[in-house]
Amino acid sequence: MKSSPLVWFITGTSQGFGLELVRAALDRGDKVIATSRTPGKIQAVFPNLEEQLLVLSVDLTDVVQVKEAVATALAQFGHVDVLVNNAGHGLLGAIEESDETEISELFQINLFALMRVTKAFLPHFRERKSGHIANLSSIAGLTVLSPGLGIYNATKFAVEGLSQALAQEVSPFGIGVTIVEPGRFRTNFLGDSLATSPKNIDAYAPLHEKMSAQRETGHRAQPGDPALGAPAIIKAVTSENPPRHLLLGSDAYQSAMKQVHALKSEFETWKELTFSTDIKQ
Repeated sequence: MKSSPLVWFITGTSQGFGLELVRAALDRGDKVIATSRTPGKIQAVFPNLEEQLLVLSVDLTDVVQVKEAVATALAQFGHVDVLVNNAGHGLLGAIEESDETEISELFQINLFALMRVTKAFLPHFRERKSGHIANLSSIAGLTVLSPGLGIYNATKFAVEGLSQALAQEVSPFGIGVTIVEPGRFRTNFLGDSLATSPKNIDAYAPLHEKMSAQRETGHRAQPGDPALGAPAIIKAVTSENPPRHLLLGSDAYQSAMKQVHALKSEFETWKELTFSTDIKQ
């Protein structure tokens, strides 16, 4: 992909990775369409950049608003080179404690909104025979780091599967897909972005105590810096051969490698039984 200038469409830009991605893209001299439920926050950080930055208030769960935002972006800048699906949040609580409404809401923003925005852009990318989609997953989309985030894990595992299939479907049109898998970064994930299930089952009290302690000690103490992670994403996406998977952070790499080795070991252990189900010729 050409290095500069590019046009980026980035969701969830009021804080964390989204905000830093906007900053890094603008610093390159690129143009950005930034979506947020609180657009004033972005405009306050980047004032007087009307020619470079378009900030849109968009409810990503509303298909009409999404389509209108895409149309507005294309009318403003003529085209988009890179879509970054960054918006998302978490849910703390045992799977048994989570109700249908909480589960649905989490999948709506972490998965369905991502699909909604992607589908809105695909005709544009196909027509241009170019474009790149970066989907923010998590190391939690590759491996379960701890209990208590099962529904969040499920949304990110779904993003992984969707993105891998999408990459195969759109590659004939010159469209690339990168799945970004950050480890622990100093975003607001353990703060306001992590909801807690209001339903508490006594049997899971030890789990809640453990997760609460991890939240208190871990918030703003994570090893990863979003201000370093955002330029890394941009470097990967704009490289000559962008990766399908981009791990961010040494902890993400170590967790992923541990999962790979554990899977390989288990598969080999049960290989004989696995093969025993084939029809004998």
